[in-house]
Amino acid sequence: MAETAFTRLRPKGGGGFVIYCDHASNCIPGGLNRLGLNEADLARHIAWDIGAGGVAAILSEMLDAPAILCGTSRLVVDCNRHLDAHDLIPEISDGTAIPGNINLSRLEKEARIARWFIPYHLAVEELLEERLASGRAVMALSIHSMTENLGGSARPWPVSISSFGDRIWAEAMIAALRSTGDTNVGDNQPYALDPAFDFSTPLHAMRRNLPYLQVEFRQDEIAEPAGQEKWARRFAACLTEAMSGMSRARQT
Repeated sequence: MAETAFTRLRPKGGGGFVIYCDHASNCIPGGLNRLGLNEADLARHIAWDIGAGGVAAILSEMLDAPAILCGTSRLVVDCNRHLDAHDLIPEISDGTAIPGNINLSRLEKEARIARWFIPYHLAVEELLEERLASGRAVMALSIHSMTENLGGSARPWPVSISSFGDRIWAEAMIAALRSTGDTNVGDNQPYALDPAFDFSTPLHAMRRNLPYLQVEFRQDEIAEPAGQEKWARRFAACLTEAMSGMSRARQT
């Protein structure tokens, strides 16, 4: 797998969305010796958001939207954590020790941040600034995935929307996702969006007062390409429904 801090998709896409996926890849740069992990561990959720990159890529195509996908594993450096977070470069993840992250020096940590973390976020920033400078309306879409259970607790939500503060778009999207009556949609479950914990959406969207949606798809639903296609299509259709509902509300 190519070693790159990020992948750009459709940088000139004409749609009104900007997509970013913080945990799209489980790639460990060659010089890091797989962080001492085996292939089975690198395929687990501890290394990436399983299926999220695939959904983001399909949405990029469907919405004609530019997307930035992080190119390295969250175990190398987690691009959705603050630089002073204890789990920015985790020594343990879901009970699994990460040998290559133990007792890193300050210089080793700074090198990872400079090589992988900063370029990814700069790419998202540059894309947003370019769009805004051109006068385009922009909505930020942050794509994640969650395990079907964690610590013995099942997650009954195949899709969840995380929000903080302004809930207008979150509520419109949750209503659209629930409209068929056959889907248990999480509302800040299992994860709320917390600026003290999350880094990407607060940095890229919230500080600019941009509309945003942050979504978690359950990993057993999107682990395979067919599931990624299914949920990307449903999410895109619900986006259209939510936007139409918002437009109607503004006209009344």
